[in-house]
Amino acid sequence: MLSFIDKLKTNISDKNSNLCVGIDIDKKYFNDNVSLDEMMDYSMMVVDATSDLAAAYKPNLAFFEEWGSKGYYWLENLMKHIGSDHVVIADAKRGDIGNTGLHYANAFFNHFNCDAITVSPYMGEESIEPFISNASKGAYVLCRTSNKSSTFIQEDIFSKVISLCEALNNQQNIGLVVGATNDDALMQVRNSTDLPFLIPGIGAQGGDLQSVLKINEKNMDTTLINISRGIIFSGNKDHDSIRNSAKQYLNQLRGLNG
Repeated sequence: MLSFIDKLKTNISDKNSNLCVGIDIDKKYFNDNVSLDEMMDYSMMVVDATSDLAAAYKPNLAFFEEWGSKGYYWLENLMKHIGSDHVVIADAKRGDIGNTGLHYANAFFNHFNCDAITVSPYMGEESIEPFISNASKGAYVLCRTSNKSSTFIQEDIFSKVISLCEALNNQQNIGLVVGATNDDALMQVRNSTDLPFLIPGIGAQGGDLQSVLKINEKNMDTTLINISRGIIFSGNKDHDSIRNSAKQYLNQLRGLNG
């Protein structure tokens, strides 16, 4: 079975793309009476419009879970629609330990068939280990995130997160979530490690794509740049608008990346 790191590198290389499309289908962008079926159809359209442009997809679990059991049915169908030709990262930010963590891993890796999951390291190595026992599956560990208040906690402990992840990375299936909205923080982390990065914060959150690529220029074979709202809710929120926005971002990525 293909290892996670090999699938990541192969998708980036074969598609000539570092683009990860975040699937955050927020009902506030639609009419008040929007139905679950309409939201589901919209998410499928996002995939259809970007499937040849994206190396990865990142469905955010919050936008599925708020619909209850029907939301999980939606996620199941979305995963089938995406198929196995992309890296799929469950943006679930799980972080429990021991047996509970193993059940989370089983849910996302075996039931939903995701390739990776975002994980909080706050409870230590036991909160990461359940997600990295299988070399074909990966974990992106929160390190320096893109939200404004993250510095209050993360500035003092991010170096410990890096050290912990490198010590646990025996199967080359751990990456870091590092936001694009703070160039200094991004550079600090990149200067400390060659672990794969998942970088949110470009687009609606205001991160600078050129700075991100310059900082990561030697590690683009394992770097994913996530863009959510800037693609999925662009223009008229139709197939062509979504595709054109994804193309524009990808062309910038390719142009700036040489």
